[in-house]
Amino acid sequence: MAVILGTVSSFISIYLGLLFIRVLLTWFPNIEWYNQPFAALAQITDPYLNLFRSIIPPLGGMDFSPMLAFLALSFLQRAIEPLAASANFGF
Repeated sequence: MAVILGTVSSFISIYLGLLFIRVLLTWFPNIEWYNQPFAALAQITDPYLNLFRSIIPPLGGMDFSPMLAFLALSFLQRAIEPLAASANFGF
């Protein structure tokens, strides 16, 4: 069980990094999102971000949905890490 939870936690860390890169790249308007590797990054991150874009529409040209997406994944990761640690000790 600890291995599975540790793997999920690692996946969340990697995905948070990809989301961070995606958000940073949106500050560069000359990036063509149809070219690789940007298309792959958008294809990986946009379905998750679109969940939050339907909840929080852009306000004044600013998209606040990535903040909520980061918070949700961070809370999930913080909930999983203690479970993985306690599973190592057999509790």
